[in-house]
Amino acid sequence: MNAAVCTIFEGHYHYGVAALSNSLCENGYKGDIYAGYRGALPKWVLSGKKETVGKWNEAIVLTPVEGIRIIFLPIETNYNMANYKPDFMLELWEGPAKDAEAFYYFDPDIVINDSWTCYEQWVNCGVALCEDVNSPLQEFHPRRQGWKSYYKKHNIDLKFKNAIYVNAGYVGLLKKDISFLKSWVQMQELMAPAIGGLENSIFLNQSYNSTVLKMEGFQIFDKPDQDALNAAIEVFEGPVSYMGKEGMGFTEGESTMSHGMGSPKPWKAHHLLRAIQGKIPRNLDVIYWKNCSYPVLAHSKWEIKRKSIGIKLAKVIGRFYKV
Repeated sequence: MNAAVCTIFEGHYHYGVAALSNSLCENGYKGDIYAGYRGALPKWVLSGKKETVGKWNEAIVLTPVEGIRIIFLPIETNYNMANYKPDFMLELWEGPAKDAEAFYYFDPDIVINDSWTCYEQWVNCGVALCEDVNSPLQEFHPRRQGWKSYYKKHNIDLKFKNAIYVNAGYVGLLKKDISFLKSWVQMQELMAPAIGGLENSIFLNQSYNSTVLKMEGFQIFDKPDQDALNAAIEVFEGPVSYMGKEGMGFTEGESTMSHGMGSPKPWKAHHLLRAIQGKIPRNLDVIYWKNCSYPVLAHSKWEIKRKSIGIKLAKVIGRFYKV
């Protein structure tokens, strides 16, 4: 299957882009990885070749191994980056990725753990989505009913499909389902006045610090991009293929991908300090550092070795002291 992958990042999240790319390569993906960014780029990216890609005249293209291209595209928008995901996917699918039969978005703090064949099979089951850690939201939950009332004022009827509340960090779909992305964009645009504009999000300066306009009563748009995504499910007429919390590693056991939600991000965690505080290394920390060496090297080899040793020592400390 001819597929394309994209992500969006700014600041220190470039480390996550490298690990995501490495995990895609390790698990058999071949194709283009489009990385939309805002702000300055790190040194490891600047070694790439400048090219014109679609409407982008200043794209930077890295080819770390045969069959993989990481294409860095500057994004110009006043949107918070979290709210720009469906717009970016549509820009790409209608532009440089127009020949892709399937398209996938991953947040830059995700690494994949299953073979790429699994992802190809998944999108043939419907729009591929993962359950969020804060799921479920039942049909008559105040937030879900709040969405229904809000969009009803815009002549859009939401039809309850499933109590699962999905995470906006990943979506995969076939081109025949592109209308899903258009619905996601529409839900966000209609939501904008309620949250004070799409420049607002639960994230500020790459950390959890909400700028979303406060509502009286229930905060029905608590996580704007995610709430709009879940509302889009209720207007979409095609099938949706849900994976449970195991999809992103929110439960114990094997996971299809590991999502480094929350803080600190795996590349910022100080494992020995956390061990002294009684916090053992998380599974996502281990998986992240396993995906940092090849083919993209965003960290020095010494840092990767030092972090791996730190994780091992922290695990030893965790046998005797943890909270």
